[in-house]
Amino acid sequence: MGLCHGKHIHNPQNQSENPIIPGDLEKQVIPEVDKSTNYPSPSPLPSGFKNSPANSSVNSTPLRFFKRPFPPPSPAKHIKAFLARRHGSVKPNEVSIPEGSECELSLDKNFGFSKQLISKYELEEELGRGHFGYTCSAKVKKGDMKGQEVAVKVIPKEKMQTAIAIEDVRREVKILRALAGHKNLVQFYDSYEDDDNVYIVMELCKGGELLDRILSRGGKYSEEDAKAVMVQILNVVAFCHLQGVVHRDLKPENFLFSTKDDTSPLKAIDFGLSDYVKPDVRLNDIVGSAYYVAPEVLHRSYNTEADMWSIGVIAYILLCGSRPFWARSESGIFKAVLKAEPSFDEAPWPSLSADARDFVKRLLNKDYRKRLTASQALSHPWLMNHQDIKIQLDILVYKLIKAYVCSSSLRKSALEAVAKTLSVPQLAYFREQFTLLGPNKSGCISGQSLKTALMKNSTDAMKDSRVLDYVNMVNSFQYRKFDFEEFCAAAISVHQLEGMDCWEQHARRAYDLFEKAGNRAIMIEELASELGLSPSVPIHVVMQDWIRHSDGKLSFLGFVRLLHGVSSRSLQKA
Repeated sequence: MGLCHGKHIHNPQNQSENPIIPGDLEKQVIPEVDKSTNYPSPSPLPSGFKNSPANSSVNSTPLRFFKRPFPPPSPAKHIKAFLARRHGSVKPNEVSIPEGSECELSLDKNFGFSKQLISKYELEEELGRGHFGYTCSAKVKKGDMKGQEVAVKVIPKEKMQTAIAIEDVRREVKILRALAGHKNLVQFYDSYEDDDNVYIVMELCKGGELLDRILSRGGKYSEEDAKAVMVQILNVVAFCHLQGVVHRDLKPENFLFSTKDDTSPLKAIDFGLSDYVKPDVRLNDIVGSAYYVAPEVLHRSYNTEADMWSIGVIAYILLCGSRPFWARSESGIFKAVLKAEPSFDEAPWPSLSADARDFVKRLLNKDYRKRLTASQALSHPWLMNHQDIKIQLDILVYKLIKAYVCSSSLRKSALEAVAKTLSVPQLAYFREQFTLLGPNKSGCISGQSLKTALMKNSTDAMKDSRVLDYVNMVNSFQYRKFDFEEFCAAAISVHQLEGMDCWEQHARRAYDLFEKAGNRAIMIEELASELGLSPSVPIHVVMQDWIRHSDGKLSFLGFVRLLHGVSSRSLQKA
């Protein structure tokens, strides 16, 4: 839903806004939506007719050719209402999602940016138009870049009717400035303002949108070509997430190619809806684009995992040309995202590699805890050994290690048993992360290693997101040493393992190892004490099946629950 650098679209009134897909033109029937979870997934490819306005990518997403008409995607009503409220464009009788009372009087729209835009740049043609502004090309009139073309994003101040809208613009500039320099992120040059507008000057990407490139290929990519695209997307998203920045509007329209060459680098654009977030903080405002929005965003409790869902949707489209979730109505889109499962049975999925299917499935897991992070996705077997991969530190490792250090000795023993069941491909991710943390000559890392490694990768964005404050928790175990084996135990996400088909095998094998090495007779009261449970919890009722009555040792069920780490709150819900 953010502004993108797409082509400006002219849509005469005599042309339909709903493109007709070439094929059986005599049977123009929109299929009924199944009330169950099996949602149809017709093609959003634009019309093949020369003068069709649907050849734009502003409001479309690629798909195979189907013999049925298909309306272009539009943001869901909830998202539109929320954004309208956010930017103060709600009409008098229009329903919106409340976001708290705001004072709309005497808003300060002075950003402190330079007011010398016209003296340095000559504005030229409009390139694209979004919900809250437009983008045009410009030529540099003086300085080191004299004669070069750039892109200028123009955001009218009259559309900034709330304090939130003003803060969105201020934050977008701040994030672009802080993250500048990554090869897969559009280059930021400067920001300006005058009485009417804010201007963000950026690199001009002439290769068009990823969406257009998909369409030019008939709606989908080969596996090898899709890998090259996904690696670039994941590289920049992993970088953003490490800095504590969540994009919140990832879609093919928001990735541009620098040039029209087939080997042109891909650039992420439009950080207008981006925000800062710490690992232990959940965001709650509904923003994004309907077909790419994650389930937890609709539940108004999300973090960087929401971006990974959007990447999963993009990957699904790239590989098969279909949307994973579709419905006739906007509320139906939400229902599909929340309830339906993407199909991997129809062509071409059976002919694609098992690794490709696993990669997409692990991104489109509705449980955000089971979803791959960007760094983990780059380490997935499907992308392994790709030449352009740049593995980033994964902030999830810090979160898991913090939980591990605070765990009971019994839980640590259980996690160590699970770590011993990891396969060589699974260990590759842990080895990469361990290396990035800079082990010493004896092959160990410390709490200080965690802090030092993060500082080396820090930008101003990380300071603004206050991720560094979160990492200061390492002071509590600054001199604690981890060898690689214990690091693997500490950095394991049990939820993510549960999302894999081989989880049952992992759990059973780990329990067998735990039985031989770490399991022992234990009283329920002792177990509760180790777990730090409150005496007010009805311990015997909720934990009686955790321990075998025959020998007083932890049962398999208790072992699995222990792996997750329990609390009084979680037990009360059991």
